Amino acid sequence: MLRNDTSPVKARIETLALSTRKISYKACGQLRSKNMQKAENKDIPIIPQAQVVASGVVRSWSCKKKLDLR
Repeated sequence: MLRNDTSPVKARIETLALSTRKISYKACGQLRSKNMQKAENKDIPIIPQAQVVASGVVRSWSCKKKLDLR
């Protein structure tokens, strides 16, 4: 969803990013580098609104824990 070259929701994310700063977009670095780049044998471009994090699952869990969501 956060790929710059194939995202079907790229325009929607651009619109949301302009309308609010409360939403952040994170791309999992492990999935991107270990799976996608290896499979396609090329760099995978990410939309400018997204930030690549080392591990998306760990990042989500840390945020959930920080907010004490259940």
